[in-house]
Amino acid sequence: MKYTDFQYIISPPRMGRYYIAMANNSKKAMTLYRSNLKLSQELFTVISCFEIAIRNAIDRVYINSLGNDWLRNSAAPGGIFSNPNCRIAAQTINDEVIKLSHQYTHAKLVAELGFGFWRYLYSSHQFRAGGQILLRVFPSRPTSTPAMQYNATYIFRELQKVNLLRNRIAHHEPICFLPGQPVKNTIYVRQNYALLLNLFQWMSIDEAALLYGLDHVINICNDIDVL
Repeated sequence: MKYTDFQYIISPPRMGRYYIAMANNSKKAMTLYRSNLKLSQELFTVISCFEIAIRNAIDRVYINSLGNDWLRNSAAPGGIFSNPNCRIAAQTINDEVIKLSHQYTHAKLVAELGFGFWRYLYSSHQFRAGGQILLRVFPSRPTSTPAMQYNATYIFRELQKVNLLRNRIAHHEPICFLPGQPVKNTIYVRQNYALLLNLFQWMSIDEAALLYGLDHVINICNDIDVL
């Protein structure tokens, strides 16, 4: 496809940063755009696997502690989230229960709640309301020291990084540049990819086996670097 046609479809403002990053080389600009799409697809697959893994792990911890229908019960009057500090979590759960209506099952409710909901279970109010037991999800995390605490606050902040990257990809924003600059760079992706692998490992999950055949993130990063 000619660059003029490609740019017309994608839009000049969107292609502008790719064109600048590739020193006004239109062919390389199109190649970088396509490479960014490949990288986004690969990384979103890894994030999706992590999202499913962490929500299921959280669910198992709370089922063992609070019972099989802990989510719906937690948002009901007298539930662990039925207090002003956790009202958003409770409202989110209740909204999804209403949407599911007669098709409700606990498993469907778990699947309907987004990554942001699960991340916020590590925020201070929800973490305390849930009995401060969710660090069990990460049994292999590093041992805390006076200088570094691998506590719920730390986990919450790490999950926020994943959430921001997830949303960036979901909204079709590029991930192959330095933040805010039309400069080709894969450091942001590499750092967050390493974070995801660490989180899998802290959950005692063999991420290499889980992602076998699905994960080509580093290969695509390498291709972008030499473009």
